Amino acid sequence: MPDSADRQSRVDAVLVAGGLYHDIDFARRELLALLAEHDHVRVEVESTFERRGLLDDATVLVSYTCDVRPSEPAQQSVRQWVENGGRWIALHGTNAALDLPRPKGVESPRCFPLWAETLGSQFVAHPPIAPYRVDLSDDSHWLVAGVEPFETDDELYLMEHHDRAGLAPLLHTRWQGEATGFAEADWTSGTDRHLVQYLRPLGDGAVLYNTLGHCRGHWDMAPLADYYPTIERCSWEKPQYHELLRRAIRWSLGATH
Repeated sequence: MPDSADRQSRVDAVLVAGGLYHDIDFARRELLALLAEHDHVRVEVESTFERRGLLDDATVLVSYTCDVRPSEPAQQSVRQWVENGGRWIALHGTNAALDLPRPKGVESPRCFPLWAETLGSQFVAHPPIAPYRVDLSDDSHWLVAGVEPFETDDELYLMEHHDRAGLAPLLHTRWQGEATGFAEADWTSGTDRHLVQYLRPLGDGAVLYNTLGHCRGHWDMAPLADYYPTIERCSWEKPQYHELLRRAIRWSLGATH
């Protein structure tokens, strides 16, 4: 038996992986493998935020979803959990609600204002997938310090922020243009600086949001298409992304450097 002084206390975590238009199986597997690098972390897996008592025993929440729209009670529960000290790693489409197809393109309904306010953002659109550069917004913060700026071919998230000044930017990119295929397509004016990763303090807890991590396989566009011709792995193929996720998990476990 190990000496009690060397033992780590068990940490209960919840991974919510679910939704549409993404290879959720792939993302779930990758995230479970990263969480499994910490032997003392026990993970429950869900596809929505709806189970009563979902976070009662958890101190860590990780989410990879798209067009998962939590009920009002679920939104309130997650919000209170964060305010009470929970740490939430929110990835990619956790802030996205999509209505498609539509005559003018994909619409992003503002259907969960509390959710978006808790997360610090709501997805609005993205341009067609193409390479773009990710830069450090705060190279002194340990969550990103020493990570070299990198180019990725991910979805470049264009978002609304309820309280932009209340967020701590960690990564950003610069872009202006047309988000072809979306109802709100014109991004040719206004700021060209878009957050890629940020911290959103909330009460005694915080949300760490990273917009990267798009993935899609051949069978992930149902019911719009039976077969999608391209397998997309995007930032999952970048070592910098895996490093960012590893640091995010350490942060969720209480690390400060």
